[in-house]
Amino acid sequence: VHSVSSCFMKGSLTRASDGNFAPATAAAIAMSRSSTRRERINAYIHSCFTKRDFNECLRKIEEQLKATNGQSEYPLYIKALILRQQGRIEESLTTFQAALCLNPTNVNNLKQVGRSLYLLGRHKLALEVFDEAELLNSEDREVWHNKGMCYLYMKNYDKSLEAFDTANSIQRSDVTLSQMGRVFRLIGREEDALNAYMEALESCPENPELLTTVGLLFLKLGNNTKAFEYLGNSLTYDPKSAKTILAAGSIIQDNQDMDVALVKYRVAAMQTPNSAQLWNNIGMCFFGKGKYVAAVACLKRAVYFTPFEWIISYNLGVVHLTTGQYASAFHYFSTAINLQPTYARAYTYLALALARLEDFENSCAAYDKALELGEDYLTLLNYAVTLYSNDEIEKARKLFQRFEAVIKAHGEDNSSDVDADVRVQADLLRKALQ
Repeated sequence: VHSVSSCFMKGSLTRASDGNFAPATAAAIAMSRSSTRRERINAYIHSCFTKRDFNECLRKIEEQLKATNGQSEYPLYIKALILRQQGRIEESLTTFQAALCLNPTNVNNLKQVGRSLYLLGRHKLALEVFDEAELLNSEDREVWHNKGMCYLYMKNYDKSLEAFDTANSIQRSDVTLSQMGRVFRLIGREEDALNAYMEALESCPENPELLTTVGLLFLKLGNNTKAFEYLGNSLTYDPKSAKTILAAGSIIQDNQDMDVALVKYRVAAMQTPNSAQLWNNIGMCFFGKGKYVAAVACLKRAVYFTPFEWIISYNLGVVHLTTGQYASAFHYFSTAINLQPTYARAYTYLALALARLEDFENSCAAYDKALELGEDYLTLLNYAVTLYSNDEIEKARKLFQRFEAVIKAHGEDNSSDVDADVRVQADLLRKALQ
């Protein structure tokens, strides 16, 4: 489309001898008027789009496309954007492709075709389109970012990181840095992920989602103080975020402040009443308060929402074991083990339930499996107690010696991590074995 000024430069406003404009000048004037009219229509379409008046925008687009027999690039481009926002991705892709046919060298058209293919899950085709866009403009940050996203979903994490690095070298963006953090987490590089998210926070320190992600990473890395700090900052900007409340509540719960945690969870329950993780945490709060009936009710509700979440079945087993319902405890620990066969404590508690049900042989087998997965002081002590109760004194003595060695090696003899009941039972067994 030529500008008005460029059209007038092609011919002067001289008149022919009959008083009319010369043919070349008349053509220039006609082209100028057509160009000006098209620009006005495009400006109106753009105005409607930015105001989100999509009905009027689409009406004007269809009117313009009918007048130009579909040969108008900008109306096609805006129409495709509207179709995508309405969730009609296939139609959006077709419309972007029509705009691309009119102007194959427009990198924006190529990017939008690639974006539509990406949203349809056709990542390999999308990547090919972004490669073409890169040939037109290798310094376009969005092209490299989108290539990184395609590689991410194709599980080619190394190339994904390379593409994100290139995008950031052109122009740093919190979105790209967040995706880099996501890739680092997927490949187990938690420290690198944290660095990427912290760098993203520098450009948008009030982003609650980023603050929550950083808080969760600190929580995973065992730094509860930092985790609570960032989760608290996130709640300042988004006080109703269920994900953040759940994480902050779990830290409060770990510090044995059950009532405060329950207050937090009450807010989250208003936002996500069907969250299995939320009801699991609420149930364990009630367990910590000694309200076992309420705990079981909440945990069973959590199981209803997510029946294949092993930790919920495990927690139900713990509650039933505590209340002396050993058959139910056995059932839930068995379920937890089937879903997560590498968690040693589940075998330990399963062995305890079997011992209470007087199944000594299977109890010992469960203890042995737990010790295969890791030499835990709690497993060793309970196994020794079970052996002593069944007159296996020598075996009990050997296991108790291993228990004391583990406690000493980890420096946990005076640690607050060792429960007072464990110390009492260890003292009683030590005296009995002397």
